[in-house]
This record gives sequence, C-alpha cells and structure tokens, in this order.
Amino acid sequence: MKVLLLVLLTALQALAQRNPARTRLFDSDWRFLKDSTIRAESPDFNDEGWRKLDLPHDWSIEDLPNPTPDQVIGPFSRASVGGTSTGYTVGGTGWYRKSFRTRADEKEKAVSIYFDGVYMESDVWMNGHHLGSQVNGYTPFHYDLTPHLLPPGQENVLAVRVKNSGKNSRWYTGSGIYRHVWLTVTDPVHVAPLGISITTPEVTGQSAQVDVVTTLENSTGKPMPVTVQVALLGRNGHVVGTRQQTVSLAANAKGDSRQRITVKKPQLWSPETPRLYQARVRVLSAGKWRDEVTTAFGIRSIQFDAQNGFRLNGKRYLMKGGCLHHDNGPLGAVAIDRAEERKVELMKANGFNAVRTSHNPPSTAFLDACDRLGLLVIDEAFDMWQRPKKPQDYHRFFDEWWPRDLEALIRRDRNHPSVIIWSIGNEINERADPSGLEITKKLADEAHRLDPSRPVTEALCVFWEHPGKVWPDSDPAFALLDIGGYNYQRKNYESDHQRYPNRIMLGTETFPGEAFENWQMVEKHPYVIGDFVWTAMDYMGETAIGHSLLQPQAEKPNQTAVLPWPWFNAYCGDLDLIGFKKPQSYYRDVVWRNRAIEMVVHSPIPDGMKETLTNWGWPDEQPSWTWPRAEGKPLQVRVFSRSPLVRLELNGNLVAEQTIPDTSITATFMVPYRTGVLKATAMEDGKPVGVVTLTTVGKPHHLQLTADRPAIRADRNDLSYVAVEVVDENGKVIPNATVPVAFQLTGAGELAGVGNGNPTDLSSFQKPAKNTFRGRCLAILRPGAQPGTMTLKATAPGLESGEVTVTVR
Repeated sequence: MKVLLLVLLTALQALAQRNPARTRLFDSDWRFLKDSTIRAESPDFNDEGWRKLDLPHDWSIEDLPNPTPDQVIGPFSRASVGGTSTGYTVGGTGWYRKSFRTRADEKEKAVSIYFDGVYMESDVWMNGHHLGSQVNGYTPFHYDLTPHLLPPGQENVLAVRVKNSGKNSRWYTGSGIYRHVWLTVTDPVHVAPLGISITTPEVTGQSAQVDVVTTLENSTGKPMPVTVQVALLGRNGHVVGTRQQTVSLAANAKGDSRQRITVKKPQLWSPETPRLYQARVRVLSAGKWRDEVTTAFGIRSIQFDAQNGFRLNGKRYLMKGGCLHHDNGPLGAVAIDRAEERKVELMKANGFNAVRTSHNPPSTAFLDACDRLGLLVIDEAFDMWQRPKKPQDYHRFFDEWWPRDLEALIRRDRNHPSVIIWSIGNEINERADPSGLEITKKLADEAHRLDPSRPVTEALCVFWEHPGKVWPDSDPAFALLDIGGYNYQRKNYESDHQRYPNRIMLGTETFPGEAFENWQMVEKHPYVIGDFVWTAMDYMGETAIGHSLLQPQAEKPNQTAVLPWPWFNAYCGDLDLIGFKKPQSYYRDVVWRNRAIEMVVHSPIPDGMKETLTNWGWPDEQPSWTWPRAEGKPLQVRVFSRSPLVRLELNGNLVAEQTIPDTSITATFMVPYRTGVLKATAMEDGKPVGVVTLTTVGKPHHLQLTADRPAIRADRNDLSYVAVEVVDENGKVIPNATVPVAFQLTGAGELAGVGNGNPTDLSSFQKPAKNTFRGRCLAILRPGAQPGTMTLKATAPGLESGEVTVTVR
C-alpha cells in the first residue's frame, strides 16, 4: 500500500504554547487526598487540610506510610495486589480538587477542560455536576464546563476521583492525573477540540499538496456563515501558502472547512532532519475574529510494500526500534515535558530511530518531542480486548469503550509527523479465534476510517495460551492487517514470506540476545521493515524478566522469567532505569553499524557455579577492566565488531587475534586478569579501523556531579537531571562502587526524584538519599516558577563531596 502524509503537531498542546489566552495549562494549585471512603464532589466539601500539589502527579511512586523494612519500603509493599506485575507498588483511590474563577470578559465564552491521561477509572464533577467517566488510563478526554460555570468572579470547584485497583496491568502504570490538564476558553464559534487534520495527497521534493480540514463548532443557537483562513509558515515565520474558505454552520452544530494549499520545495521531515513548519488557522464571522490556532507540522511521505519495504520520503528506511513503556523511572508515570523529551534524547543518542509505545498511547508531550527531535512512532492502542490478562484490566470495558478510545487516540495523534503506524493490539488472547478476527476487522476498519493515511498493525505471538494451535493459525489475523507484527518470531519470517509473498513483516518485539540475527533479516529482506527490541529502557514491573542468575553447575538451568521481592524492575532494557547504557546497548551499537568495535568483560563466576539467563536477559558483563580480588583469574572478554579480524592486547602485549565469521560479530577471549589497559582493535586489510580500550581505575576519591544542562527554564515542566558518579583522582568512574549518597538542595527548586540502576533497590525515590549502583546514581531537580539558581550538594562517607549549580531562567 502507498501512504502519503503531511502531519500537524497536536492542536491543544501547541495552543498552550502559541495562544495562551485560548488554551492554558491547568496544572497548578490542585489539592489531593488519597482516600477511598469519602465523597468529595460537592463544591462545599472542606478540603482545607488536603495536600497542595502541581500536576502531573503519580501517587504510586510516593513513599507509603508506616514503613517496615520487611513489608513496606519506599513506595513498595509486599501486600501490593499488583505484586510482581506492577513492581510491588500500590494503587487505591485518590481525589483531586481545584478552585478557579473566570474573568468578566469570559462571560459569554465557551469553556472546556482537557485531560491527556488519568490512571485509571476517573469521574469528574464541576460545581457538583457529574460531567462524565473515563475508564481507559491512557487515552485523552475532555468535558464542556460552560453549562455549569458560575458567573465571572465567583469560585468554581472542579473535583476528580481516580480509582486504580492495582490489579489491572502487567507493568507499572502509576496512579492519578499523571499527564497534563488544559483549560480552553473560546468564542462560541471556534475550532473544535482536536479539530485540525492535515494530510497530503502528493509529496515530492518540488512540491507538497496540503489538505487542511478544520472542524468548527457553533454553539450560538443560530446559523452562522464562518470564514476560515489558513496560512502555512516556514522558517522565521515566512508565509509559504495561504487559503480561505467560507462555510455555513447550522445552529448548535459542527461543520468542516476543507482547503488545499501547495507548498513549493518543501523541507521534508525525517528522523535525521526533523524540520517543522507552522500552520495558523483563523476563524472569522460577522466581522469579528472568533478563534485562532497556531501549531507546528512536518511534511513527509510514507509508503509500505513487501517488494520495496518501508520508504520514507521515497527512500527505503530501516527502523532501528525499541519498545518503551510510559513511565519515567524515579518520577513514576509523571509526564513532565522534560522527562518525556529526555527519553527521546536517550533513544536517539543510543542509535534508535523508532519506538513502539507498548502497550498503550503515550503522552502528547512524548509525541511532541518525537516530532521535534526525530523519532518514528508505532502508536499502540490496547494490550487486551475482551479476554483479560489481569482480573481488573480494561477487558471489563472493551466492548463499550473501544470505539471512543480508539477515536480519541487517533484524533489526538493523527497530526504528528513521527507517528507512522497504528497498532490495535498486543499479544491478544483471542487474536485468531472467530471473535478475535471479528474484532480485528472492526478495529482496523475504524482506524482506516479515522485516518486512511497510515497502515494498521497488531503484534502477534505464538499460541502459548492455546497449546493446540500452531503458527499458521495466525494467518487469518495477518490477512486483516496492513503490516504483520511479529513478537519473537524471526525464524518464521522467510517461511511465511514463501507462503505469503506480499505480507509486510515487522519485528514488534525481539530478544536483546538475538539483535544481530534480527537485524540481518531487516537488512536482507525488504519485506521485514524493522526490529523493535524488548525493551529500549528498563521499567518497573514484570520484575526481573531480564535477569541473569548464578546457580550450581549440577542444577537444571533456572530460566524463571519473573522473580519476586526485592525485584521491582524488569531489567531487560538496553538502558537502565535512569538512562545509562547497559552491555546490550554496546552490542547493539555494533549491530546497527554505529560503532566499529565495542568490548565487555564478564564478572568472575565462582567455582562450581554457572550463569543462566532468561530469554530477555543478558550476561553479567560490563565495559570495565576493574575487577578487585580477581588478579590472575581468567576473565571472559567479548569483543563486538563487524571487521573480519580482532586483535586484543593487555598492557601493550598481544593476547590473541581472532577472526570473526560473517555469521557473527563476536570474538570471545579468556584473559588472566592483571590491572592495566585492555585494548581491542578491529582490523581490515591489515589496517586498524576501530579501537576500544578499558583501563583499570584508581581508588574511590570523590563524587562528581554533572547536570544534563547548565541552565533550565523557570517552568514546572522543565527538569535538570544530575548524574552523580563515584570517581578516582583522575575523574574516572569506579564501576563497582556502591556507596550511600546524601543530597542537599538549596535555591529555586526542589528534589523531584532520585534513582539508580539497581533492579532490587527498594529504597525511596523521593528522599534525599540513594546508593550508587555500578558507580552511579541520579538526582532530578525541578524548578519553581521564579528565576534563580539551584545548588545540589552530594556527600558520601570517605569521599570528597561534589556540588553542581544549575541556573533557572
């Protein structure tokens, strides 16, 4: 199939930035109480003693009361009903309330509120009037407040109740209003919420045909002729195309304006060149300006077929992908803009050009960052349909709610240039049953109706829940999809292609240990359009599915995928929970040809013991040549390279040379440990083409603090991430250092979170203390609304302290 698309950043998010008089963030000055016994919807309810906070907010990441080291630590409880699935975190019921007044000039306006995500079951009241319920924890929703507003100057009360049973997910979800809330105030004649859609029937390097559809609302009670003016703006605000159209809106009705604009010599959007334009939509009626929306957009074309693969802007493009859950590590599910942006930066910095939002819609802030920084997105809707994966999950609501939730997802995200594929499900239990095939068709048809410009996929796996079925029983499901999503089924690619030569295939989940083999398939076969590892980054829940385990050699290998308390982290990511590289990320650098050579060393294995791995696991290796108490012991060294020959030297002396066959990128050496410098060189035609060295570091000397940016905005949506490292006198990280670090922050902000990469460290994410893991931990600083400076000091026993100052502008 061929798909051509020009897309537009989400209207409401852009409005908050471009037209604050119309749409403004509604995140500040809320009151919160976690309590399942009260009814707090009445505007007269006394919430004076409630806690004051700013959104986004996640109560499941916060410390639990009455800690007992054996049962409750930080946010973790052995009694958690989510257990290993949610990483021993706790749900419950929480209430949010906010008071606000409208201005005198807003008396005749239309006022609505928009929630980008609330986990999980929410009810909203305005001045005691129930506005509605939302059961999906990831899709956006909005309500019209106008009928229930008090006159300007009087205090309105918004109340939100959120229920999270805690037994409704296979991973950490967070709890509460964990994404942004916006308030929109408009003229009664206005652009509808999420009412702008832009596509292109033709895109070339010379021109793009831009179709702009604007959905309008007229709540005046009388018919109105409305003029819609559209201007497309290039760099520096230069106008590259304009058009206007007049349409007639019936009383209390909606209507569409459809306009086509030609953009000459467009600057095309891609992950390498994420160029964005601006689109300005103005609404006029009866000689008055009624509304204005300005937003960013990017022009690009996408095409998919089995013969030529995935083409972006007319050229074949290979997706280097990773699956990613929505949480932000030590912040929990809190979707602060900078936290979402940093995830995208980390993926880009580590070679990824694509992400699958497993297994739910992401935040608007995340997609905005993908647009701005350049990351392709598979946008996923559901993890289950009618049959449950957890007793209290979304299956209870699926039949009634899927049409509105799918529409909410697509209407919100359809204009992001980063989004290229819709996914309607992941490892659905009934996927190949008659009921599942009927649902697949309904979902795919509805996605095509809402957005004909993108293909639809679904992630299919083996029939682990139906022992009598075999892989070809998936064929009827694949036949209903534009792109076949394959979870851990690389070995079926070629045989399936023989049976169905026009099937487009995508590795929607793959094991990290098979990265090379999977990528060979992508490079070799156009019909395999990309590979998405499980996972790009560590996440809470599904505890320990990526662990390695030492056990006696005589025992049968224990490949249990999930381990209990104190494990809270899946530990299967290329990056750890705070964003640092794990050994599989170095391997992937070579797989994706981003590095010529990398090297890791296995930790010493005690005599009589062996290491076993889960399918998602990785050996206990590190890019380190610092192994105290291992002097003289043989250590396994693995060198990754695509060169035919690798040379290994220790302290200038040749250890060995090894050839690497085309079927591998790994050379394995056994090297007796001696301190010094271990050097690996990739050789081609007798010449070095890449070098990597590992050097024994000195003794722990001091703490080194490094902020990701020296200056940030005086904005609650910004953050400073401060890496804290135990280093020797020369500033080299001590890779095996585990020390307790205490933090003291002064100035114009607060400590939003602390963390490390240790998957069994159950300590608080919010207290000013954390142990280092493999020499590192992280502190996250959140500014206030006023300029100034934040100074973070870190201390540890026996080490010189460290300090860093961040400017808040």
